[in-house]
Amino acid sequence: MAENTLNGRRVLAVVSNYGIEQDELVVPVQHLRDRGAHVDVAAVSAEEIQTLVGDKDPGKTVRPDLKIADADVSSYDLLVVPGGTINADNLRLDGDAVEAVRTFARTGKKVAAICHGPWLLVEAGVLEGKTLTSYASVATDIRNAKGAWVDKAVMHCGAKDWDLITSRTPDDLDDFCREIDATLAAAG
Repeated sequence: MAENTLNGRRVLAVVSNYGIEQDELVVPVQHLRDRGAHVDVAAVSAEEIQTLVGDKDPGKTVRPDLKIADADVSSYDLLVVPGGTINADNLRLDGDAVEAVRTFARTGKKVAAICHGPWLLVEAGVLEGKTLTSYASVATDIRNAKGAWVDKAVMHCGAKDWDLITSRTPDDLDDFCREIDATLAAAG
């Protein structure tokens, strides 16, 4: 049984309703809930979320807790942005998701993004002065957004007065979740 080290922590995961890489949503959400965090999954619409495996095969469906537009982002400690090429590409076109990232960064809150998830951060214009990782094909977009890209399993950057945790692929989920735990626990 997991230790409840994150009791009282509130986490918001933002996704589109189609194309999320299954494990990049399901694994961190379950991991954080197992450790006592309250996690809400917010989607663009109230319809079921269809995840994918490997960006092509249907995965699990997930019922969102709320719509991104209805989320009070000020009530959360951490924003999680799962990847999936289709998800990230669609999500960066959603004004509410973009504004959620801007609000978290502006108010010094924590953001964790994996794989193609940093595309949303590129769109939000919050990467200047930040060092992060992602799926390799997103590296040029990160550099163009004035971020520094590194090829590491997990990268934690506290520059610019807000914490950003990033990972490359589902293969890095253990490191990603471990760094989220440490960052939330250290916040006191």
